[in-house]
Amino acid sequence: MKNDVVKIRVSDIYLDESIYPRENIDHKRIAVFLENLRDNFKFDPIKVQAYPGKKGKYRILDGAHRWSAYKKAGQTEIYVIVKTLNKIDPLLYAATMAIGPKQLTESETKNTARRAFQKNTKLTSSEIGKAIGRSRQAVDSYIADLRATTLLELDLKIFHLNLLGIPQDRIAKRLGIPRKTLFNHLAKMPGLAKWPNSDLSKGFTIPQVAQKHGWPEPMVWSQALKGKDDQTRFKELNWGIRTWDLWNFIDCDNRFGDDWPGRIPAQLIAHILYFFSEQNDLVFDPMAGGGVCADTCLAMGRRCWSLDMDDRPEARPEIEPYHWDLEAKWDDLPIINSKDKPDLIICDPPYFNKKAKEYAEQSISGLSRTNYLKFLEKFFLFLKKISRKNIKLAFINADWRDFQNCPANKEDPEQAILIVDYHEILKKTGWVLTHVIQAPMSSQRFNAGVVAAMQKKKILGVTSRYVMILK
Repeated sequence: MKNDVVKIRVSDIYLDESIYPRENIDHKRIAVFLENLRDNFKFDPIKVQAYPGKKGKYRILDGAHRWSAYKKAGQTEIYVIVKTLNKIDPLLYAATMAIGPKQLTESETKNTARRAFQKNTKLTSSEIGKAIGRSRQAVDSYIADLRATTLLELDLKIFHLNLLGIPQDRIAKRLGIPRKTLFNHLAKMPGLAKWPNSDLSKGFTIPQVAQKHGWPEPMVWSQALKGKDDQTRFKELNWGIRTWDLWNFIDCDNRFGDDWPGRIPAQLIAHILYFFSEQNDLVFDPMAGGGVCADTCLAMGRRCWSLDMDDRPEARPEIEPYHWDLEAKWDDLPIINSKDKPDLIICDPPYFNKKAKEYAEQSISGLSRTNYLKFLEKFFLFLKKISRKNIKLAFINADWRDFQNCPANKEDPEQAILIVDYHEILKKTGWVLTHVIQAPMSSQRFNAGVVAAMQKKKILGVTSRYVMILK
């Protein structure tokens, strides 16, 4: 830890309750400190830490009552010790500093232990106990229920990732656990679904079972549909199978995937899986977004490896973080050296310029037209390089025309990327087109007022979307 004594403005110091170990401020103590200040008594500098995410601001580690007295006395600047804690938990450090005439109460000690563990479940009872002045056994009793919940959550994550066929070394790395710990948890997997399956057999609905056991709905579907053929799965999911080359769905199925920019219907993914893969096949989703593909694979009995630049380890542990940087070599791809190769790639990239402001700053959606097409050429070549010989690629995209506020006959073709442009790149990179399936977006997104304005200006909107199947 680094100690720097500096003079800073009182107004730049904050009491952050998330790292404050006491239940409340003692106003009698503040009054005592305030009286001492009026008698020109000099206090030791309070200890602060740079406030994460707030440039030039600090949060209190020790000295909340002194700081409050300084404020009441009208002082504008005070001396502080700025601490750099590195890997030390600031809440536990603040608890260690809670010494003097008023120690932490038993309730405050227990609450601090629980808050610290909830924030970082890798903390041991000994580490917490050392900070709060309690034995390991006492801390064990404080956090027993939290630890049990944490272990159950870890079991569920491992079960989730294991169902999707993610290799054990990647599961361990993704969850930040040793391989030995993973093996111990994997041994529990056969019995983990016992109670959800029991409730399903009693007639409980999928949402009821998911809520009761804390499972994501797609995982409950994976158990409810286990052993059933694809047609039965479609029937129980209440999806009709489109047997022609027109797959039109009015809405996304909210049971699968998160609310996400450019979200696609799970029904669309399910149709790709139905026609172009078999159960237990491995699907690769290189730009997973809200996780529709992985969720649908669970319901349809497929394995799935997913990547996305937006890392959500708690909400979406099955989606491994990866950024497809145009300038990178991509030789650090998690799956590149895997012995198992995908049977099907489903690629639904962020569309050019569409919803670019809603995606992360580094999204390919924000690239220039030239760089967007350059990226896709490099990307398709790379997918071909790492794939098995008989793999199928399902590429989902739409015509892009800059039609906003522009009459159809005045659009600039140099600003457009049409489905034929994507095909040219795919063909150039060695992919052979086998099917083109129409999967139009709903025209309901154009309300009556928008339609009237478009009609008046002769603007031709876009609802086209296609699934291109290639080998």
